[in-house]
Amino acid sequence: MTGDDRHAVPEVIAFDADDTLWHNEIHYARAQQRLQALLAPYRGDDGLVDELYRTEMANLAMFGYGLKSFGLSMIETAIRVTRGRIQAGDVDQILDLVKEMKRAPVELLEHVAEVIPTLARSHTLMVITKGDLLDQEDKMGRSGLAPYFCHVEVVSAKTEEVYRALLRKHQIPPQRFLMVGNSLRSDVLPVVALGGHGVHIPYAITWQHEQASATSRELDQPYVHLEHVGLLPGYLERLAAPHHG
Repeated sequence: MTGDDRHAVPEVIAFDADDTLWHNEIHYARAQQRLQALLAPYRGDDGLVDELYRTEMANLAMFGYGLKSFGLSMIETAIRVTRGRIQAGDVDQILDLVKEMKRAPVELLEHVAEVIPTLARSHTLMVITKGDLLDQEDKMGRSGLAPYFCHVEVVSAKTEEVYRALLRKHQIPPQRFLMVGNSLRSDVLPVVALGGHGVHIPYAITWQHEQASATSRELDQPYVHLEHVGLLPGYLERLAAPHHG
């Protein structure tokens, strides 16, 4: 990437959805706590979160990401750690817990309701998110944000290859593309590796699978940390200043 490309001003801004536009991981953390309480009479709660995580990782290739996959992994973990002793009524409670998560209100993160309409007036906005298609479409509809986004892409993974294909599909030069998200691993590092812009806005809770740090390769393609999305318009204004031209 040339110096001119590196300082190109983004014309298309893509956002992750969960924990970037609205709260999500907090619901999973609460579900894990309730699962621990439910299974405590069978085995105590030591190590249950790690057991669940291992199950989720083993199931990714078959079930992918999202709420349904999480629910199946909770049931599988419960059966395994109780050695098959879990009662049908308790399995039913796990299913009810997943349904509660599905019906939970979509709570926008601070500043999102003001920033997204503002940016939609000056940029093409996209959502690029992992997860279950129906669940993500439902949350997007209930969020009230759908009118501001030109494209919503629900993908099975966020890798360099996936982002490259999306940029090709929408005919977006990487240097004119900016990705905003709470995960370095999924939202930022693959994009900057392609020559795009990355903005990392950490969420209070990060799923263990999404935790990552920059390697020497990615540091050659710098990205920006912002404390919250309300700072994004100011960052874009600085990018567009004459000395970035």
